[in-house]
Amino acid sequence: MPETKQKTEPSAKTSRAARSGKLEDKLARLGLRSDMDFVLHLPMRYEDETIVVDMHDAGFMSGGAAQVEGVVTDCEVQYRPRRQLVVTIADDTGQVTMRFLNFYGSQAKQLAVGNRVRARGEVRHGFFGAEMVHPAYKVINEGAPLPDVLTPVYPSGEGVSQTALRRAIETALARANLADTLPLALRDALGLMPFADAVRLLHHPPPDVDEMALEDRSHPAWMRMKFDELLAQQLSLKRAQEARRSKGAVPLTVVGALSKDLLATLPFSLTRAQQKVLAEIRNDLVAPHPMQRLLQGDVGSGKTVVAALAAAQAIDSGCQAALMAPTEILAEQHFRKIAAWMEPLGVKVAWLTGSQKKKEKTESLALVEAGVAQLVVGTHALIQEAVAFARLGLVIIDEQHRFGVGQRLALRNKGAEGEEEASRIVPHQLMMSATPIPRTLAMTYYADLEVSVIDELPPGRTPIVTRVIDQNRREEVIARVHAAALEGRQVYWVCPLIEESEALQLQTATDTHATLAAALPDLRVGLVHGRMKPAEKAEVMDAFLRAEIHVLVATTVIEVGVDVPNASLMVIEHAERFGLSQLHQLRGRVGRGSAASVCVLLYQSPLGPVARQRLVTMRETTDGFEIARRDLEIRGPGEFLGARQSGQALLRFADLEHDSVLVEGAREAAQRLLREDLATVEAHLARWLGSREEYLKV
Repeated sequence: MPETKQKTEPSAKTSRAARSGKLEDKLARLGLRSDMDFVLHLPMRYEDETIVVDMHDAGFMSGGAAQVEGVVTDCEVQYRPRRQLVVTIADDTGQVTMRFLNFYGSQAKQLAVGNRVRARGEVRHGFFGAEMVHPAYKVINEGAPLPDVLTPVYPSGEGVSQTALRRAIETALARANLADTLPLALRDALGLMPFADAVRLLHHPPPDVDEMALEDRSHPAWMRMKFDELLAQQLSLKRAQEARRSKGAVPLTVVGALSKDLLATLPFSLTRAQQKVLAEIRNDLVAPHPMQRLLQGDVGSGKTVVAALAAAQAIDSGCQAALMAPTEILAEQHFRKIAAWMEPLGVKVAWLTGSQKKKEKTESLALVEAGVAQLVVGTHALIQEAVAFARLGLVIIDEQHRFGVGQRLALRNKGAEGEEEASRIVPHQLMMSATPIPRTLAMTYYADLEVSVIDELPPGRTPIVTRVIDQNRREEVIARVHAAALEGRQVYWVCPLIEESEALQLQTATDTHATLAAALPDLRVGLVHGRMKPAEKAEVMDAFLRAEIHVLVATTVIEVGVDVPNASLMVIEHAERFGLSQLHQLRGRVGRGSAASVCVLLYQSPLGPVARQRLVTMRETTDGFEIARRDLEIRGPGEFLGARQSGQALLRFADLEHDSVLVEGAREAAQRLLREDLATVEAHLARWLGSREEYLKV
């Protein structure tokens, strides 16, 4: 039996190793692996533990943070009104109560009567005088020295204490190479602090430091960090651009019969802006290196027809084109529209989605592999292993920010299977977005892309009037919907959820459909949401397109791509729950015909400041670029770009709005260093991006 016991009880050494391994895993989840990761894990704020105040003085500091030191005079677990540990510490001038609502048994032993304690926290006035709830504390010996620098507080994660983080960062600072990656001449020209001085000051700021400058990140040490981060990003993006240009692509040099016939048979003329961006795309497609162009255009500006004309150039040049959209409803809209333009001209357009029946999918796959299908439209199904193209020359990705880096890369690599990396021929890539990117953001995050902008709407598009109305006036809105339907107009009624959620207490799509059907018995009310089968969704959308449905209750599945010119009224339920970009996309579903269009934003009081800002913006402007600018102000770049989906290595320290001067300086420095000093480029990228550089290449 002793042997068994020996196996099941780990030694103290093994336990320590296991704990250490667990901490390592938790730190890795925070992105902290190498010494430099820890060095660049900078504090989010600081606490001043360089001063101890008398207990008497602390009693007058209600609402402010203070550090006190004293001897424990009382320590007991109380049970009313709830279980809590209450500890009294005192010095010669008075006493302070420390109250812990969540505590371990070991804490009561630590804080035994007679022990000396240094505690820091917010001082409040309780029933028994000054108290601190859950202060930070440590048991010390009398005469223990005070820190001579401010104490950093770091961004952390579950199970990672500030003590463990500080210890790991101290070890990394002592071990890491803090030599400067920037040439002295560049630092002097831009007035930048040396890297080692800046990083040490941020981890250990002296007590006389300008705390406001540290807090608002305007201190020279922060300016150095922000510049370095922006420079790393610019270097990486520009290097990715050079790498792309060194790869081969099939030059799509023929603008032939299909391109000309498609233009001639379109039931409308291209706007000047469409003609301009089409010329830019055509110019890129003839090059022997892959195009990487972002086509931006506001809702309804006509990006789809430009994409179709780019695909026609690929087909004219003997290649296939693929168009990938993030949702089935949007992919199907593209498929129907483009097939209606191209199939009469003799082009075979294939359709590929996850929900297709096996037989239909097998047929589509065979057509794609044989090269019979010259244009393939679909969802993520296009990047599945079974999909093989005969000769893929152009990849078009709609709403590109909704796809992950890996997904975009997988589609691009469909044109280059089985070839060596160095000699790989990759397809040209056109990405489209109806979410306009503000200039500073485009300049920073898309430095390796050419950007085309369709900055005018087609003629005949009517401006949309936006009204913001309290939920209490719902009956009036229903009456307005009824009147619009009787005039022959169609209506969207958008809800944020499908099923009941007690937490959010939102009117759901199914409930709203039932309510409207009862309130409007003489109208046909339809329902479409994301959990319906594709065939059911298509049936409802077709009926709405044919004007057989007067009011369509929908979730955000209709956010992009849906084009019903007769729909001129939209009601968005709980508009305060939607983001600006989504509200703008939804509003773009109306105003597509000649009738005056209205978008009603129904909101529930009271409104928070951010929701109020959004609704005011929607009422004030229909300009997608102005909306994007304000959206960036409200949300910041990480959320704006959809960091989780895009995989962009987002900026942690620099702020694009406030640091635009640094952005310009970083761009110029990146160009010069890439020309003149590749050793500096390598060293700087290794420090700042490490293995994350690959995310910036797609």
